[in-house]
Amino acid sequence: MSQQLKTITDRQCQNAPAQYSDLKALFLNCTLNKTPVLSHTQGVINIAKAIFEANGVTTQVIRPVDYEIAAGLGLDMSQTDEWQTDEWPQIQKEIDATDILVLCTSVWLGEKSSVCSRVLERMYGYTHLLNEKGQYRDYGKVGATLITGNEDGVKHCAMNILFSLSHIGYTIPPQADAGWLGEVGPGPSYLDPGSGGPENEFTNRNTTFLAWNCMHIARLLKDNGGIPPHGNQPDVWDAGCKTDFKNPEHKR
Repeated sequence: MSQQLKTITDRQCQNAPAQYSDLKALFLNCTLNKTPVLSHTQGVINIAKAIFEANGVTTQVIRPVDYEIAAGLGLDMSQTDEWQTDEWPQIQKEIDATDILVLCTSVWLGEKSSVCSRVLERMYGYTHLLNEKGQYRDYGKVGATLITGNEDGVKHCAMNILFSLSHIGYTIPPQADAGWLGEVGPGPSYLDPGSGGPENEFTNRNTTFLAWNCMHIARLLKDNGGIPPHGNQPDVWDAGCKTDFKNPEHKR
């Protein structure tokens, strides 16, 4: 190791570049297993969770499968004729209170879990609401994803999840996805003895990078009041201010 690299390594391992104790991180573990059944995805979550907590970030883990979540795009589907019970608003309240959302899932048939799909659908149902700046409501929040499985699909799931979060307003940091795959087909899962999961250098590195990049971007957004409210306010657009959009059929 060169002296320059040693100096950088010593500095980074001992000193964080900022304070993060005012940040909140929420993990939605979209496992199919209800609490307290073992979730292998929780094993990877615990890596990022420990890094957040070591830097003062308040963390919370929710398994949506523990809740009665109705299908639909309403804010509260229990207010419709189709559903008598809908506990999604309880989860949405926690999402609204967080700075960093990490949407986590296992891989099934090469896709994110059905629970994860329903979570994204319900989040999408809130996108017509605006924040106090008149932007879509999730502007200023950071999104990332953690994925586990015994078959191919980590990058495919990550692409879909991160696009979905970005589409509804989340800011996606660099290296915002990490995952672990065991041997294709039947075999040990992440937390099973002998799986090699917890020791996997690639997974550990990427999950660590994910946690830090989430904190860095969340810090920048919080310190600067989120995304500037210019050129991204639906009501302003509807009122006629097209913010430098050139319509060839009309002169400004």
